[in-house]
Amino acid sequence: MELINTIGRRKAAVARIIVNEGKGQITINKKDLADYFPLFQLQHIVTQPLNVLEVAGKYDIRVNLDGGGITGQAEALRLAIARALVEIDPECKKILRANGFLTRDPRVVERKKPGQPGARKRFQFSKR
Repeated sequence: MELINTIGRRKAAVARIIVNEGKGQITINKKDLADYFPLFQLQHIVTQPLNVLEVAGKYDIRVNLDGGGITGQAEALRLAIARALVEIDPECKKILRANGFLTRDPRVVERKKPGQPGARKRFQFSKR
């Protein structure tokens, strides 16, 4: 199996990954998965596609994560892993699609408008 490169995005986070056969090691920005995401909940989000397909110990994944917060980064990484698994085995696309791992979440922060304090917030109205 050759190297598989994919990208996952969520909010402002971008995850670029390289997948090859190995022992299930996930390295994020030269750190182990447990060191980069200390919360078990975030580790679970990242490994969901691997656990659903039962291939958790089969592939080594090297990750370059950039931008956004920790939750956005975890979800961007989940999307990248799911896309890589589909590239490796197109048969698993149906399962990953059914679990919602292949859908890019389009929600991003709304921009701040000029003359206002935020995206939706307005300055207090004064009649007089």
